[in-house]
Amino acid sequence: MDLELVSEVLANEPSYRRTQVWEWAARGVGSYAEMTNLPVRARALLEERAPFSTLVPEHEAHAADGTVKVLFRTLDGHPVEAVLMRYRDGRRSVCLSSQSGCPLTCTFCATGAMRFRRNLTAWEMVDQALHFRRLEPIDHSVFMGMGEPMLNLEAVLTAARRLPDLGVTHRRTTISTVGWLPGLTRFVDEVAEPIRLALSLHAPADALRSELMPVNDRFPLDEVLAECRRYVELRGRKVFVEYVMLAGVNDSPEHAAQLAALLDRRSFKVNLIPYNPTGAYDGSGRESIAAFKAVLDEARLPATVRLTRGRDIAAACGQLAATA
Repeated sequence: MDLELVSEVLANEPSYRRTQVWEWAARGVGSYAEMTNLPVRARALLEERAPFSTLVPEHEAHAADGTVKVLFRTLDGHPVEAVLMRYRDGRRSVCLSSQSGCPLTCTFCATGAMRFRRNLTAWEMVDQALHFRRLEPIDHSVFMGMGEPMLNLEAVLTAARRLPDLGVTHRRTTISTVGWLPGLTRFVDEVAEPIRLALSLHAPADALRSELMPVNDRFPLDEVLAECRRYVELRGRKVFVEYVMLAGVNDSPEHAAQLAALLDRRSFKVNLIPYNPTGAYDGSGRESIAAFKAVLDEARLPATVRLTRGRDIAAACGQLAATA
C-alpha cells in the first residue's frame, strides 16, 4: 500500500483519512471496502486510483513444515519473493526482500545468479509483510530475502519503521548485510532504534571469502568487522554472524578455529546455516557441522545451528530465485 499515493488521491479529504487507511491495512484487512469508517466516496476513489497493494501475487508454495513462499510481481513486472516461517513455539517470522534480484553475485546464493532488476520501494517491502499479515498475525521480520539491504538502506529503514504497526517490534527486526560498507556505516551511525544487525560472513579469512563473495575484494574483512565492533560499542547489541556450511570449502575444524580467533565472543553470535541446495556446492553433513560448532563452543564463542525452514519449496536461506 503506497501511502503517498493514498494521500494524493485523498487530497480533498481531511488529513486523518490517511491514518485511518493505514490503521486498517496494518490490522490485516484485504480491501478498501472493509474500511468502514471511511466515506463511501473516499473508498470509491481509492479503489479507482490507488492499488490496494504495490505487489501482485503470482504463485504461492506451501512447505511440509508450514512455511509459505510467495512469488510477487511489482506493478512494473519485476519478480520478488517473500517467505512466512511458522515455528512450533508460535513465532511467525517474515523474510523480506529489498531488491528484485541482487547485484553482488555471492556464489552460494541463488538470488545472486539472477539478473538484478532494481531496488524495491519501502511500500513494496511493507506490502510483502502486509500480505502475510492478512493471513495471520506476525511478530518477527528479517531483511534476508532477495537483495542486499545496505544497497537500499533508506527504503529498508522506512519499511522497518512501519513494521511495529503490524505487530513486529524493532527488537524483533533484523537487517542483514554482506558488508556493504557505505550502508553499514550509515546504519551504525544513524539507526538509534534497537533493530538488530546480521553479517553474512561465510569465511574466516579474506582469500576464501573473496572466492565465495566478490564484494569482499572491495570491502575486506578487517574494515567490515571494525564497523560491526563500532555498532556493538555504540548500540550495546551483539552482531549476529551468518555462516553457511559448505562441504570441503569452509567447514573444517581449522576454519572454525580461525573464526573463533577472528570474532570476540562479547560482540558476536554465530549462526551456522546448513547449506540449502542451489546446485553450486554440497552442504556439510551433520557430523561436520557438529565438529565445527564444538570448536566454537570450546572457544566460548556463542553459536547455534539454524533450523532450516522451507527447503522443499526452495524457500530456505540462499534459495530465493523468483521461481514458482
